[in-house]
This record gives sequence, C-alpha cells and structure tokens, in this order.
Amino acid sequence: MSAGSSRFARWLVPVFLVIVWLLVGGGLGPYAGKLGEVATNDQAAFLPRSAESTRVVEAQKAFRQDESLPAVVVWTTKKAPAELSVQQQEEATRALEGLTGTDMVAAPSSPTVLSTDGQALQGVVQLKPDLGEELPAALQAIADAAAQVPGTVAQVAGPAASQADLADAFAGIDGLLLAVALTTVLLILLLVYRSVLLPVVIIVGAVFSLGLACALVYALADHGVVRVDGQVQGILSILVIGAATDYALLLTARFREELSQRDDRYAAVRAALRRSAGPITASAATVALGLLALLLSDLTNNRALGPVGAIGILCAVLSTLTFLPAVLLLLGRAAYWPARIRPAGERGTGHGIWESIADLVGRAPRKVWAISLAALLACAAFAPTLHAKGVPLDEIFVNDAPSVAAQQTLSRHFPGGSGNPAVIIADKARIAQVTEAAENTEGVATVIPATAAGPAGGAPLVADGRVRLNATLDAPADSSAAQQTVARLRQAVHAVPDANALVGGYTAQQYDTQRTAEHDRTLIIPVVLVIILAILIGLLRSLAMPLLLVATVALSFVATLGVSALVFQQLLGFSGTDSSVPLYGFVFLVALGVDYNIFLMSRVREESLLHGTRRGVLRGLIATGGVITSAGVVLAATFAALGVIPLAFMLQIAFIVAFGVLLDTLVVRSLLVPALVRDIGPAAWWPGRLSHIENQDPQAMADDSADSP
Repeated sequence: MSAGSSRFARWLVPVFLVIVWLLVGGGLGPYAGKLGEVATNDQAAFLPRSAESTRVVEAQKAFRQDESLPAVVVWTTKKAPAELSVQQQEEATRALEGLTGTDMVAAPSSPTVLSTDGQALQGVVQLKPDLGEELPAALQAIADAAAQVPGTVAQVAGPAASQADLADAFAGIDGLLLAVALTTVLLILLLVYRSVLLPVVIIVGAVFSLGLACALVYALADHGVVRVDGQVQGILSILVIGAATDYALLLTARFREELSQRDDRYAAVRAALRRSAGPITASAATVALGLLALLLSDLTNNRALGPVGAIGILCAVLSTLTFLPAVLLLLGRAAYWPARIRPAGERGTGHGIWESIADLVGRAPRKVWAISLAALLACAAFAPTLHAKGVPLDEIFVNDAPSVAAQQTLSRHFPGGSGNPAVIIADKARIAQVTEAAENTEGVATVIPATAAGPAGGAPLVADGRVRLNATLDAPADSSAAQQTVARLRQAVHAVPDANALVGGYTAQQYDTQRTAEHDRTLIIPVVLVIILAILIGLLRSLAMPLLLVATVALSFVATLGVSALVFQQLLGFSGTDSSVPLYGFVFLVALGVDYNIFLMSRVREESLLHGTRRGVLRGLIATGGVITSAGVVLAATFAALGVIPLAFMLQIAFIVAFGVLLDTLVVRSLLVPALVRDIGPAAWWPGRLSHIENQDPQAMADDSADSP
C-alpha cells in the first residue's frame, strides 16, 4: 500500500466511526426520553419472587373483586375537632355511590364509616387497576365528588393515591434528570480542561452511549425481557453519563500526555488507546459484572437493575473506545483549544499539588496511611446505626405528597392500618378457625371476610375452595409495629390445621421485602467482592495488591454508611433507610471505587516496571492525580443529580454514592493506597513478576529507597 493510500485509510476509519455514531445518536437518541413508555411503577410487580406475600398476590387473582385499586376517602370537619352529623355521613355515602357505574370504578362503594371519636368519616372506592395515565383524573373525580359534602374537608389516601403520587414523582424524569446531570458535567469539564471543544465532545459521546443503551433497554422491556421502573430508569441515565465521562477523562488525559511527547496525532491516539483500553475495560467489567450479580437477588427490581445497568456500562465503554478516539484523531491538538499542550518535561504542567501530595506520601507513608485509616475507622463506627428497615410512608416522598397527608389524617381517627389491611387467604372449611386465630392476634383490630356481594356484605366469596379475610391492624401499615403484627398473624393462622393459610397485603410485602433485602446482602456482597478480586488479579498479575485494594474500598464503603447514618438521621430527619439502599450503595461504590484504584495502579505498575515500586507509586500518583480526581468529582456530581427526584430512596442513594465516590477519590486513592504501597514496597506485587524481580535486583531496591519520585 502506498503512503498516500495509508494516510487515506487512517482518516477513513475515524470518519466512518463518527458518521456511524452520528446516525446512532440521531436515530436512537430519542429513546432516552421514551423509557417511561415501557416503565411501570406498580410495586406489586417488584415483590420477592418466593415470598409469602407474593403468593397471596397470585392467589388473589382468583377473586373477582380483587381486580381493583382501592382509594380511601377521609372526611373531617372544616373546624376540627368537631363531630360529623348523620346527615353529613349520608351525604358522603351518596357522593361515593354516585361514582358507581363509571368507567373508572371496579365495584360498588361501601357505606361510609364514622370514626369512634365521631370526628372523621371513611369511605372506599374500588378503582380499576389498569387505569394507567388516567389514574390522576380518576382520583380528581373522587376528590371532586367527596368535596360536595357540606362543612367537610375531603382527602384521598390508600394504594391508588400513593401510586399516583409515585408516578408524579417520576414525571418528567427523562428531561429534568438528564438536563441537570449534563449541565453539571459540562460545567465541571469546562473548569477542569479550560477547553471549549473537548467538554462538548465528551458530553456528546456520553449522550450517544445513553441513547444506544436506552434503545436496547426499551426493546428488551417492550418484549418483557427486563422490567423498568422509575428508579431503574433514573439510575441508568446517571450511570451511563457518569461512566462514559469517567472513561473519556482517562482516555483524553492519556492522549494529551502522548501529544506532549510526539507530534503525530495518529501515533498519539494509538498509544493512548493501547495504554488506556486495559484499565477502562477492566473498570467497566467490575461495574458491569457487579451489577449482573444483582440477578441473584430475589427482588425483581434489583434483578431488573442488573442487566439494565450492565447494558449502560457496555454502551459507555463502546462509545469511549470508538467514537472518542475517532474525534480526537480528527481534531488533534485543537481538541484542547484554547489550552496549550506543553512539551514533556516542561514545568508548570499542572501537577504541582500532586507533586506535593506525592512528596508527603514519600516522606511519611506510615503516618499518612495510619491517619487515613483511623479517620475511615472512626466514620465506619457509626455504620451500625444506619437502620435499613424501610422508610415510613410519611417519609417516602421528600416533598409534601397529598396521599401522605391523607393517610396521616386517616391514622389519627381510625385504626392505623385502615385502608391497607393484611390479606389472609385460607381454605373455606377453616374460615371460622382462621378468623378466630386472626382476631386473637395482638395488634389486629378487625377481621372481615371478602363477600360475594362486594362491600355491601353477604356470604364469603369463595374461589377455588379458598376465602379471603381482610385484617385491619391497629398500627399504621408502614410501621415496624405493623410488621411485627404480621409476623404474629402468620404464626397464628399457620398453626390452624389444614387451613393452608397465607398472609399478604401491603405490610406483609414490606416485611418480606426487608427480609429478602437482608438475605440478598449476605449473598450478593461476597459474590461482588470475588468478581472484583478476580478482575484485579488478572489485570495487576498479583494477589497481594488486589486484596489490598478490595479491603480499602470495602472499608471506604462502611465509612460512607457511617457518615450517611449521621446525615440521614441528624440532618435530614429520616427515621429509616430503604432496605435496598445498602446493597445498591455497595454495588455502585465498591465497583466504582475500584475503578479509580484500577486507573491508579495500572499506571503505578507501568511506572514500577521502569523505576521500582516505591518510586513508581509516587510517579503514578502524580501522573493520574488530576484526571482521577476530576473523574471522581464528575461522577459524584452526576449521582448527586438523582436528588432532584423527590423520593427518599433516590436522595439516599444520591448521597451515599456521591459522598462515597469523593471519599474514595480524595482519601483512599490519593492517600491511603499510595501510602500503603509505598510502605510495603515490592512485596505488594506478590507473587507477581514485579515482586520477584525487584527483590532480586539490587539496583531496583536502591531506586525504591529513594525519597524523590
């Protein structure tokens, strides 16, 4: 091939790749805003697969009247506290009866019930469960009808109202979350690079990878292969934008370094790819495989996040290793304009602060790692105070949700579990014994069978030889006391011979979800650690170093939980944490935290081959300090954007990941790990070739003893 043909081929490949990605971005980009079309926020779809409450959901399908979504209306007087009149009660009953027969109502409403203090009325409207986007309109129709009762204030609570508020919390998630994340990343990149083109190129690459990921997830969700809810949808966007930006920062920093040593942009891109592809691929593998470990979970939404998140990470890597190098090759030094790329060896390259940190680590490594370790252990001491027992209903939404206010009003005047009863399914022949056992259970207020005539009463409804009983609890359905009552209730009805009784309902679902989350943590956390350890062993060709890195990142995670416990309880006022938060936090923090150690130690290994371990770790710290810190800040800021979704779960995840990433970046990777490696020396690479050669090479050992990097 002639020189002219070779030069033409060099330009043809990057141009082709850019065109392909432009087509991907233009054709698939809109899918980033379409995931809501295939998402479901119905909590019943995300229950533990093998839990008793899930079997109750399946058993309920045999009962015709259970094909409904209850909306609980509560009336109080405008000038509370005051007793409601008989006339007002009759007006309230007629208001709900007027809704019967409309397209939104699944069954006739029951007569309203007066509270024992006479200050509130309660009525239930059974809505059709498949209203979808029409649910808010149906609830508004109920509210309008209930408002006709003179002298009262009407509120709507119950599962229907909660589901509507949940959907409202995720409304506009595509545009708002993406806009906040991209704006934050763009501003940080502009400050870090002081360049006009490069931040735009990185953002465009991240958006292209997100469009591809969303298109793939959309197709899979549309065919029922994966499930997507608002939480998974939001995390996917943040994960792809953050990961794609991080990987891009590593590659562009290496490309800039190569350009400082040579004028040939083609050779610079090749060298940057050759030296960056390994760490980028390894770091992506830790995150992707860590997420896929969630497939071991018994919770459906955890299993959904696994493949969805892994798809996002793979798309981020694909964009970083194809689109970005192609654009860098086409732009060359212009990508960094107006900043100037100084020749290698020229002073003032921006490493000043990292040279100072490396000097500190080199002079007093033992003191540095001892202080860092003590600080992490002090934070970790508070980790046991993080109560991952679930979030009470009145704390689920960060803002003031109407359903929460209505439920609080309902709980003040009726038994705490009103509107959310425990559901008992049992054999018809044992209905009397099961009812008696349930009524005698501490914490159960009333037990009423579902009847063939619906809410109006009549004979118990029988389906496949089974009956359903609704047990209203004394405690609020979302409380720990209610969960304890469910545990006692199960013990009581299970003891009835030949009843084959099952207990489900909202409280039982929360109880089963919590216990399943605890089981998932004990199973998945060790699996993720083994996966990460195996990847690190393969990448670093050592056993001691991977064990050291995994141990430090795990300690950083526990320290993050300790700080989070203080922030959630003392500053934000949360009385509990969602049961899935520790597992999500672990998967993200450990996988992403190892990323930065992979970036650092890959460079340290490269430098150690030339200069010995003790000098190599300092040179690697100086070379990667700026880019890894920038990547950490970008990822932390990106995850912090999840806080715009007004849900406690998302806010808690946002804080844990954002704070944990900064802790990994600024303490673990910058101080603790370099100081430990500096202090340990060549033995840190045991039993790899570096350890063997350096221990036998007097010159390498002499180099290692030098204080200067």
